[in-house]
Amino acid sequence: MVKHQPLQVYERQLCLSCITGIYGCRWKRYQRSHDDTTKWELLWSLILLLTFCLLLVWFYFWWEAHNDYNEFNWFLYNRSGVWSDGTAPILATTAAGFTYVAFLMVLALCHIALGQQLNLHWLHKIGVTAALLTTIVGVISVNQTWRQEWDVIPISLQATGPFLHLGALAAVTALSWIVAGQVTRAERTMFQVVVLLLYLSALLGLYVMPLYITSPCIMEPADLKPRPDVIGQQGAPMLAPENTLWSFQRALQMNVTGLEADVTISVDGVPFLMHDRTLRRTTDVEKVFPDRRMDEASSFNWTDLQQLNAGQWFLQDDPFWTVRTLSQHETALIANQCVCSLEQLLRLASYHNSTVVFRLRRPPPEHPCYDSWINDTLQAVQQSGVPQSLVMWTPDEHRAQVRQQAPALIQTSVEKLSPQSLNQSGISRLLLRYNQASTEDIRDLSNSHVNVTLYTVNEPWLYSVLWCSGVSSVSSEAPHILRKVPYPIWLMRPNGYCLIWVSADLISFVVVIGIFVFQKYRMSGMHSYNPEQIMLSATVRRSSRDISVMKEKLIFSGQPQ
Repeated sequence: MVKHQPLQVYERQLCLSCITGIYGCRWKRYQRSHDDTTKWELLWSLILLLTFCLLLVWFYFWWEAHNDYNEFNWFLYNRSGVWSDGTAPILATTAAGFTYVAFLMVLALCHIALGQQLNLHWLHKIGVTAALLTTIVGVISVNQTWRQEWDVIPISLQATGPFLHLGALAAVTALSWIVAGQVTRAERTMFQVVVLLLYLSALLGLYVMPLYITSPCIMEPADLKPRPDVIGQQGAPMLAPENTLWSFQRALQMNVTGLEADVTISVDGVPFLMHDRTLRRTTDVEKVFPDRRMDEASSFNWTDLQQLNAGQWFLQDDPFWTVRTLSQHETALIANQCVCSLEQLLRLASYHNSTVVFRLRRPPPEHPCYDSWINDTLQAVQQSGVPQSLVMWTPDEHRAQVRQQAPALIQTSVEKLSPQSLNQSGISRLLLRYNQASTEDIRDLSNSHVNVTLYTVNEPWLYSVLWCSGVSSVSSEAPHILRKVPYPIWLMRPNGYCLIWVSADLISFVVVIGIFVFQKYRMSGMHSYNPEQIMLSATVRRSSRDISVMKEKLIFSGQPQ
């Protein structure tokens, strides 16, 4: 007599195999476990979480720092002497590291949701450690060389804070599925209490977070000030070589109301436009005067400066990745640009009735014009014929003397002073970096009849925030971009934001309660379900599924007759 044992069917779990295989190289069924995660693996889970959070902040920092990429590249140039786009490799490695760690975080959450034991593979541990250490080194480097840029995070949160809050609320609400599953499956009361307290604390914090979110763009539309004027910093340096006549002409084509430049004085007393201390980056001095390529720009006379080409470098280096967008006519004009004098700039501005603001660099002590630099510059202003009311005068030295000789000049300070000090000094304008003036500072200065110009503003989100703050003008390297911002990117009434906030909190609360109730009901009808248990069924009922059928065991109870 032959007895047949029921067919034992193992159900393939491809998704689970991929999750545990990629995370811990546990592709086989026997390698997986539902036991509690070891303390060592819990420590690595915390390291993974820390790395994810740090990379998230690091990635957000570099994403919002896009406004100042040119400034960062200039810092690198001053250190290395070679111009390159240093932000490209940083962005590539940051995006790759963040994607990798975020993927591991998702896999870890899937392990928790499925009740699998966490066991991060040693190769991933090396990768997470490398990502963590690299990010820490990057943070320290930025803190030492570019510390002021950290201010971009709180400033950008004025534009992104309300939306990031909604995204974080949605993410934490979705996590309630995993939290509820862990709480209902757990057998230890202490574990349930700790998990619930941690989760509810995070959720409650998100519910009340809008109380601490401030943004000047949450305001009544009727209170919005006029659109800030745009000043072309170094002209339009993304479209033409900086501090050249063509660059300023391109800026004027973008409807800027003013032009900004950096001024150096030549050895024979001619003020000319140059941002760097040397001529290496923006001229062909290495070709024309190879022995003097490292000399300061102020050590050249005007005759020598006129021999230099100030446009070819822009076509070769393509610092803003815009050369491919230029027409043949523009390329020819750029290729023939020369060093521009302050007088040429002032005449151009006078013709277009545009404001001019320039920052004057004092020559070194051995320079012939070390003592006369203010008078030489003032003389160039007077010879150009530009109306004095169009010129913003920034040097603090001999300001009283300048005011006597040219009383109509717009006295401008590049240092942050109190409104009382500015009024006592007869200064009617401030020229500051955008992180040096808060919304309250701008409003206080405006009430004291002091106009504020903030630099460098290239991104529409930053322009929108400053617009809502009430700033009167901004200095930009990208007037062609700001030209496309006729209104703040977003503007929300306080009552409307409050309604969105309360509605989001209520929806989240209802969803979280519903998920906990559903998980409790779902788990109450299940004893100790093992997703990898052996399924016992007939092959007829499983014929349409991809399964592995164990061979039927034939058990003979006796000899056939």
